[in-house]
Amino acid sequence: MENSLAIIGAGRVGRALGRRLREQEWKIGAVVTRSEASARRAARFIGAGEPHAGMTRQILASRVILIATPDDEIEGVAQELSRIGAEELRGKVVLHTSGALDASVLHVLKGNGADVGSMHPLQSFSGFAVPSLEGKAFAVEGDTGAVRVGRRIARSLGGSPVRIAGGKKALYHAAAAMAAAQVLAVEEAATQLLVSIGMRRSEAVRALLPLTRQVLENFERLGPRAAWTGPLSRGDYRVLRAHQEALRESPAEFAEAYQSLNRLAARVLAQDVRGMLAELEKIAAGNKTKAKVMGGNA
Repeated sequence: MENSLAIIGAGRVGRALGRRLREQEWKIGAVVTRSEASARRAARFIGAGEPHAGMTRQILASRVILIATPDDEIEGVAQELSRIGAEELRGKVVLHTSGALDASVLHVLKGNGADVGSMHPLQSFSGFAVPSLEGKAFAVEGDTGAVRVGRRIARSLGGSPVRIAGGKKALYHAAAAMAAAQVLAVEEAATQLLVSIGMRRSEAVRALLPLTRQVLENFERLGPRAAWTGPLSRGDYRVLRAHQEALRESPAEFAEAYQSLNRLAARVLAQDVRGMLAELEKIAAGNKTKAKVMGGNA
């Protein structure tokens, strides 16, 4: 059956994709997790599928096999699937959902005649609710047949499939981490700074989030340079020195991140990149000198 799908590793991503595909009338077959209880929970969440604890030949009843396990388990799953499936894998499509790994991790299945690839939805999955995938990018790569199926899945979910080179998956994933996990770290650090000066956490979040949202909206609407704000965008190095002096009271990572982020902003946003980096280096050198003097007087 063309639209039949087995899911190996029904965690946050596997459950969410399974449920959305079931809503698009895909036939969900085997739902495989480590235990019978978790497999039953996953099948209930998806609304279809036969729960199985561990690898089973029932996986082979579906034409498309989705591996949604943690990255470090994918190769082992592929090897086990090859062992139980062998020549029966010929004509199957096997996709994994890792953002960092490419189709080569499934090489053993390609040797069995399967079309292999990866399909990574650029979306955060909480595990509690199923997010809308409308308009979300799906990075797809691998064999022609696997890419074709990955694109069809993405489009059926309202997503936008983007084909990338397999050898660039790690760089793609690094970009995604910067835009999501690292932005969250910066937002939380800014929140903690406001809390440290006496604001309630709820006040700090309410103060910062509208500011961040506005900058991102401007970025989308006007572009990066027009959206750039803050003292560095104005070349106000006196204020930057005051910022770094104030950050001495915080853990060292705060000041280090602030300096690194300023250098990154200069690299990607400034018109005079070399000139701005030189000014930032002067500030950094001054901070080092002041730190040595203070250390010597301690």
